[in-house]
Amino acid sequence: MTKPFLIPERRRWLIVAVIFLAIVFNYFDRQIVSILKPMLKEEFQLKDDGYALIVNIFTVCYALMYPVTGWLVDRFGARLTMFWGVIGWSVACIGGGLSRTIGQFTFFRGMLGAAEPTNFPAQLRVITIWFPGKLRATANSLCIAGSSIGAIIAPPLVAWLALRYNWHTVFIVAGVVGLIIALLWITIYKDPPAKILAESTEIDAPTEAPGFKWGQLWKTQSLWGVLLIRFVTDPVWYFCLFWLPGYLQEQSGLSLKQMGLYGWIPFLVADLGAIATSAWSDRMVRKGKKPLKARKMMLSMVAILSPLCALTPYLPSAFSTLLIFSFVAIACLSWLFTISVVVAEAFPSKNVASVLGIAGGFGAGGAVLFNYVVGQLMGTLGAEKIFIAMAFLHPIGVLLLWTMIKPEKPEIRFANN
Repeated sequence: MTKPFLIPERRRWLIVAVIFLAIVFNYFDRQIVSILKPMLKEEFQLKDDGYALIVNIFTVCYALMYPVTGWLVDRFGARLTMFWGVIGWSVACIGGGLSRTIGQFTFFRGMLGAAEPTNFPAQLRVITIWFPGKLRATANSLCIAGSSIGAIIAPPLVAWLALRYNWHTVFIVAGVVGLIIALLWITIYKDPPAKILAESTEIDAPTEAPGFKWGQLWKTQSLWGVLLIRFVTDPVWYFCLFWLPGYLQEQSGLSLKQMGLYGWIPFLVADLGAIATSAWSDRMVRKGKKPLKARKMMLSMVAILSPLCALTPYLPSAFSTLLIFSFVAIACLSWLFTISVVVAEAFPSKNVASVLGIAGGFGAGGAVLFNYVVGQLMGTLGAEKIFIAMAFLHPIGVLLLWTMIKPEKPEIRFANN
């Protein structure tokens, strides 16, 4: 008798669970630096611009490798690409923990940035070929929920390990856990059988629909729409990850211990909110809305929350800042969750990893620019101007979403080529 977890309809949820774990520690690893910002600044004698440089080394490598990993997933599949990616970022995390100079530490942060993008194109490819449209946004949100869960567990766990042992231990523990996850992934993942593939791609055939060639992708309007959306909206989430923990300690007066106690709150709220908004868009699909239109409607509604960040400099306490950023983070994470689903519904399944890879690179590129601006101007122009700028980014994303994103079909667009 077939073991229950080997039945395809059940295996796909087990695969989701492993991806979830991988993304948890993907985000945990990158969050360590922001939580330990004051400690690392003292250890390596850094100012805000020096800290911004470390963040940007990670982010530049992340941006450059994102398109490459998308191509790797479409070329070699999700199983091997994700496996080696998890191995790579785990080794980088251990290397960061063993570092004794700023040069060594920065090198391993760059290595971490180069390895971490493998997770998300692989994840989207898996969701696209294993799940039909009526389940896709929910399955996708459960996978990517690991991002905010990683951010939730990071403050208390990082603070405890750093205070109980030292900052080196935090990185080493995270890397060892990553190696265990890599072994789990390579053991469990398999490509879907023909029946599941036909259901998920809505094609009555054991193979996928034809996709765009690499050069053809760049001629599609929707690709440029997705790139611009990620470029303008991703920086708000990157601020939550890399700058908010330090802001709460340096500007709002929280100690490292208090960050451990309370710093996870916005990420938990964001996680629950983004899963709910994803389920809401799937519910609209089940009620008859076209999938792409349902995603657009939901994203437009949650974008209303993002401008609340403009209130941050005028709030009376760290806890009111946590409250406001809980709502802002719902908008950020809902967009990160569902823009991937938009890609899956606008492009053939053979292209989704490449499109997400290119888009993720552009999003990280926007974050690099934003990190530089924050590092240079936080102490001079003041935080209020940075928060006001962030308030406009998701509304711009809404405009791009409705004007540039549509279904792209190579057999129609390039039929005469």
